[in-house]
Amino acid sequence: MTVPAPKSPRPRAAVILAAGQGTRMKSPTPKVLHKLAGRTLLDHAIDAAQGLGCERIVVVVGAHSPQVGESVRKRLGPHATVVQDPPLGTGHAVLAAKEALADFEGDVVVTYADCPLTTAPVIAPLFDLISNGAHVAVLGFEAQNPTGYGRLILAPGHVLLRIVEEKEADLATKQVKHCNSGVLAADRAVLFDLLANVRNDNAKGEYYLTDVVGLAHERHLSTRAAFAPEASVQGVNAQTELAAAEAVWQQNRRKALMIEGVTMPAPETVHLAWDTQIAGGAVVEPFVVFGPGVSVASGAVIKAFSHLEGASVGEGALIGPYARLRPGAEIGAEAHIGNFVEVKKVKVGAGAKANHLSYLGDGSVGEKANIGAGTIFCNYDGFDKFETHVGKGAFIGSNSALVAPVRVGDGAMTGSGSVITKDVEDGALALSRADQTSKAGWATKFRAIKQAQKDKKKDKKA
Repeated sequence: MTVPAPKSPRPRAAVILAAGQGTRMKSPTPKVLHKLAGRTLLDHAIDAAQGLGCERIVVVVGAHSPQVGESVRKRLGPHATVVQDPPLGTGHAVLAAKEALADFEGDVVVTYADCPLTTAPVIAPLFDLISNGAHVAVLGFEAQNPTGYGRLILAPGHVLLRIVEEKEADLATKQVKHCNSGVLAADRAVLFDLLANVRNDNAKGEYYLTDVVGLAHERHLSTRAAFAPEASVQGVNAQTELAAAEAVWQQNRRKALMIEGVTMPAPETVHLAWDTQIAGGAVVEPFVVFGPGVSVASGAVIKAFSHLEGASVGEGALIGPYARLRPGAEIGAEAHIGNFVEVKKVKVGAGAKANHLSYLGDGSVGEKANIGAGTIFCNYDGFDKFETHVGKGAFIGSNSALVAPVRVGDGAMTGSGSVITKDVEDGALALSRADQTSKAGWATKFRAIKQAQKDKKKDKKA
């Protein structure tokens, strides 16, 4: 018996709608370039399309926000945008991508650049419906309060009869809680053929993408709906909604990390970035902020009120409290970066310690070196940056200033309060401070003079 080969999935493309004005954000930054978890809403939408395996991605932008088009082209290339001008509705926006996909044969999904929680796994069931015979598949959700949403009118088995927009709905239709997310998938030829027949004879005078469902049903094409949690399809139209979406994303990501074995005593106070990587067995104390580009290995402890961005933390390392790791900080295994220590573009070796009140910028710290309190890597001369390198097992005395470019050798030491401007050879002690002198009785005489001056002033007032 010959077993047939599994059917390979059809090619996929995505049309991402990003032409909205975003006026409710009340911000000079275009709505879809606002950030959630340190990544733009637009990039979240592109991530979802790529996660679905879309080999073609077309983003529909508006003429009013050239920055949006620039952002897309920077990531996806010069031919990834089309302009909708003037804006005449969602159906009109998708039609703007028709020519860009004229040579594409496969399934197209329409998504939205202002829905950062609508990820690839949320959208994927639409392609399953298409694979199982649906001509048009729509992503819906059951709303607690459906006011403002288009309603899905369903027959048994999630067969979708039509979508009715809020302004077109009668009283009975407004009682329906099955709502339209706006995300829709169909074969490319079917989608654009249906869109060509959409009319704008509605309350807003716009061409609705949702009308393709009714048109498809009239042609006896299969129209089906898949459903997702309401939180996963919520859009962002105002700053309050951006904050609400951020809260949902953060909660979901923190939960996922804790399931993987990360300890968070107060998870609601920890802020993560879209790409934060924390291995199971790590501990993150309260009020820690992760910017983009951070990885934390197992056994590391990130103590309270620390801020990390663009940094890697090795196994068993101890960071904070109140530490700041900036881009390029590489903290080795079992290393300690303590309170009010800032590290930028420095590789800190295994077991090295900088326990308090220091700035380490541009360079390296060798294994098991010890950086005393108040140490500064003086890396900038007003024009250029230079590097400081501290060798293995070196000891930097408190309140030392290491003026780059400079190297302190393996096992070398600097005296407290020194300004080091020249290389220190391995095993040497470097001192650069004036000899201490003592003037016997000076302090006693000084206090006596000051007291006499105070007494004289009192006598004059009396």
